[in-house]
Amino acid sequence: MTTEHKGTALVTGASSGIGAIYAQRLAKRGYDLILVARNAERLGALATRLTQETGRTIESIAADLNDKSDLHRIESVLKTDASITLLVNNAGVGGTAPLLQADVDKMEAMIDLNITALTRLTYAVVPGFVARGGGSIINIASIVAIAPEVLNGVYGGSKAFVLAFSQSLKHELADKNITVQAVLPGAIATEFWEIAGMPVEHLPTEIVMSTEDLVDAALAGLDQRELVTLPSLQDISQWYAYEAARQALMPNLSRSKPAPRYNIA
Repeated sequence: MTTEHKGTALVTGASSGIGAIYAQRLAKRGYDLILVARNAERLGALATRLTQETGRTIESIAADLNDKSDLHRIESVLKTDASITLLVNNAGVGGTAPLLQADVDKMEAMIDLNITALTRLTYAVVPGFVARGGGSIINIASIVAIAPEVLNGVYGGSKAFVLAFSQSLKHELADKNITVQAVLPGAIATEFWEIAGMPVEHLPTEIVMSTEDLVDAALAGLDQRELVTLPSLQDISQWYAYEAARQALMPNLSRSKPAPRYNIA
């Protein structure tokens, strides 16, 4: 428990897994909370427990971010509640099935949640952050953002969007005192895997991290003002090399003439 009050954090997908641990850790860091998820019963139980443990003011809002009216309701909260200083875009869904075995309607719903909802919530909160002189946004992406071959391609594509969007936000808001972080978890021991079609028990134990370790590492990365946090990556120089190669490409990506290798006169 802390006496320092850090404002209010709105956490999506907060009823279980990564979101619930973020809620617990943020309450202990001094944030009041607005917890958003579909499961009202779980949300209420979590809010009651955290209020008792931390003494923080905790509001729970049952909402399905794939439902437009529910999404707009949460956008309204982000636009109008001036106490909000942190948005954790954690709600998301995954997939493990390849294209030929996947349901395209489920893929569309994945895009709606992982991309559209996250984008709209970010657009809702940023103007207030700018007006109030600062704030923080944590976007939960995935290692598949840079390794899309690992799981379902739409899932990988949706998380690549989250990473690219976060990088762009950091660039656009550089002078606005807004902290942006993209967290790229590997395999985490949550219900995600069961829902995605591959129970976590089927994964090698050496690649599966606990939710507690993930969130603690991610918050340490936030404290260090990392734009991209890769909790599992032991050698950070590998990420620096990856990012340096990307930066080196940039000046050469748009030219008036095709490259000589294409033999176009």
